[in-house]
This record gives sequence, structure tokens and C-alpha cells, in this order.
Amino acid sequence: MGRLFGTDGVRGVANADLTAELALGLSVAAAHVLAEAGTFEGHRPTAVVGRDPRASGEFLEAAVVAGLASAGVDVLRVGVLPTPAVAYLTGALGADIGVMLSASHNAMPDNGVKFFARGGHKLADELEDRIETVYEQHRTGEPWARPTGAGVGRVSDYAEGFDRYVAHLIGVLPNRLDGLKVVLDEAHGAAAHVSPEAFARAGAEVITIGAEPDGLNINDGCGSTHLSLLRAAVVEHGADLGIAHDGDADRCLAVDGAGEEIDGDQILAVLALAMREAGQLRKDTVVGTVMSNLGFKIAMEREGIQLVQTAVGDRYVLESMKAEGYALGGEQSGHVIVLDHATTGDGTLTGLMLAARVAATGLSLADLAGVMERLPQVLVNVPDVDKSRVSTSPELATAVAEAERELGATGRVLLRQSGTEPLVRVMVEAADIEQARAVAGRLADVVKSALG
Repeated sequence: MGRLFGTDGVRGVANADLTAELALGLSVAAAHVLAEAGTFEGHRPTAVVGRDPRASGEFLEAAVVAGLASAGVDVLRVGVLPTPAVAYLTGALGADIGVMLSASHNAMPDNGVKFFARGGHKLADELEDRIETVYEQHRTGEPWARPTGAGVGRVSDYAEGFDRYVAHLIGVLPNRLDGLKVVLDEAHGAAAHVSPEAFARAGAEVITIGAEPDGLNINDGCGSTHLSLLRAAVVEHGADLGIAHDGDADRCLAVDGAGEEIDGDQILAVLALAMREAGQLRKDTVVGTVMSNLGFKIAMEREGIQLVQTAVGDRYVLESMKAEGYALGGEQSGHVIVLDHATTGDGTLTGLMLAARVAATGLSLADLAGVMERLPQVLVNVPDVDKSRVSTSPELATAVAEAERELGATGRVLLRQSGTEPLVRVMVEAADIEQARAVAGRLADVVKSALG
């Protein structure tokens, strides 16, 4: 069996790859593995289960709840809430497991199952591996040990989760947003109600788009992967800024008053300076990934802030932050982690903190983001190839070496396999956009021919 868990839980086409049987089996396996690890020792275990609005989330939620309850875990259903809300509530309620059903920015037919440990932190790789092993053992015939009578889990709805999460967001803001006009694109996703409520309670004038989820329209031409609607809306309404989330609202991209995109690197740059000013940027360090724009690194060096770079994936950013005690980290894609207030990327919190900086300084978002110059960076996704051979193909290695010689010290090349989709990402950075596009196009062609 290939590894089920990717960089962000188990994902696939709902009811094809990710079936009710798989969701149920993984939930039972997770309960058994965490029980083995001593997580439940001395008390009756509890789980928090949430989902995004995808239609498939309804039956997958039922499967996960059934699996956990059948393994003797009491379940609190929090309904449609962002991934970071489920992580927060797992910690705040002292639950032993958190489960989020979402495929984040993926298209509607996909879905995913993500587990959180006590405290709301992502499961360690070794626990995910153990869950897979236990799941496979029982899938092929070994019977589960099942509680009966009063030992089975009880299921209840926790409607207070919405207000408790919004109150948490408001409570950690350094200042109010009075006087700001903000457009929010909710991607018809999990934050469609939470994010507008939080911004409004914080004092902003709020205009929403993509905030009418029907189970089928999540991420459909809107949200952080499709910024054109938000850019137009910000200009049309004369807003100070726009905030875009993805389907499960663990990421945030922004748009300034002129409709120009502000990516995750620029958001990190703005927040790093704000947190250092407030004495909250521990060790004067921010954590990024190998995809971080070279302009971000240059700007941080100029400002006396160290940039630590990890592998791509917010889990690796988080691991570095927790290991070294750093307070801020994130990805260019808009996953931003403020570890004092969240255990995972939180798009609503990020947007609120960015808006708070605009309100506090009186400067425009464009002026604040101008602390860094974003060097041209071209990303090409090459689908339907054998991504596992990226690092072993001699033909590809030769093409990359040639590209690096051509770019010299003013650019770089990065090839990596997607952790959530069957494709290879080709990234080329150069001082000149046309050169970056040309090199990326050539490399993409080599990837197709070598790995196709």
C-alpha cells in the first residue's frame, strides 16, 4: 500500500479515492493508535470534528463520527468551520483528537481527512505511519476490539464553537480596525461566516464575495487561488485592502487598495516588522521555505531579521518554529503561522493582523508591503507525470544544471513534487521575468518528456 498521508492529511476524490469506508477505518485506527500512545490514559477520550462546506463532507463527517464513537471516543461536532478553528477548539476544549474534513484549495470533487493531536497540533509523521499500519492490518481481516454498552462514544453538537473561535481571534488583535473598508473573498468555503463576523466585530466595514457556499461551489473561480474577482471588488468599492482565503481558510493572500496582489512573503515581511516592533518576534527570526522569494530574504537581511528556510509545507515550517521557539513563519502561498495564537496556519487571523497593521500605522498596504521587492518568479505545474522520479532522472538533472548556469547568481531553479496532487512544480526565479518564463518553459518540457 502506498502512503495514504501526504503533507496535509489524506486527500483524494471523495467517494472514489476517499470513501466512507476509508474515513471510518482511519478514524478507528487513529483512536486505537492514540490509545496505545497513552493519550487517553486515565480519562474518557473526546474528539472535535469539523468540516468545510463540500457536499461530500456530509457523508464523510458521518463516517468519521461513527468510527470514533465505535472506538469509544466521545465526539463534539462543530460543523462547518475553518481548519484552524478545529485546531484551536481541539486545544481549548482539552480534546484528545481533532479531525478536519477538507481538501483545502483543491477542487470541489476532492476531500480530505486531517487529524490533530492534543493541543491542536498536527500529528507527528510516526503517528500517521502507525495509523496507516493499524488501518491496513484491520482492513485485511484482523478484528477491532470494540467497546459495548456504556463504553461506546457519545455524539453531540458543539454550536458554541463559532463564537468561541471568533472571540479568540478578536482577543489576540493588537488594535481595532475602525475606519478600514475591507473586501473579503471567502472562496465559498469554511470561513464564509466566521471571517466576516470577526472583521465586523473588530470594527471594519466589511464587503464579502464568495461567501455563499452551497456545497458545490467551493474554490470555484474565487478565493486565494483566483484573485481576479477580489482585485476588481477592492477597486470598485474603494476599499483599503482585500483578503482572500482558500476553502478551509488556513491561508490568506491579500490585495492592496490599487488591486495589486500581496503574497505570503510580503504578508510575512509586514507582520515580521510589526511583531519585532512589539517585542514579539522571538530571536528576530522569521521562518520561510525554499520557495520564499529572494526579495523577501534580501529585505529581511536589510532589516536585521534572520530568515530560516525549510522544505515546502506548513508542517515543516511549524516543526522548525516549535523546535527553535520562533514566533512567526509561513509560506508564499499564504500559510502564515503566528505560534503564540495558533497551532497551524490561520487565514482569518493573518488577515486580521495585516489589517490591524494598516489601521495602526495609517499607511496603505502597498506602502507597508513595499519593504520588499518581489523578484520575478515563475511557477509551472506539470501534471500527469511520475513525480517520484524528480530527484533521480539524469535527463532532468542535466537540464537543471544548464538552467542554473544560465541564470547565474541572480536567479535559481527549484523542482519539487506536490505533496497533495499528482504533479511536479517547476519554479524559476530571475531578475528578468522573460528569462524566468523561458527557462521555466524549457524545464517543464523536459519534465514532461523525462517523467511522462
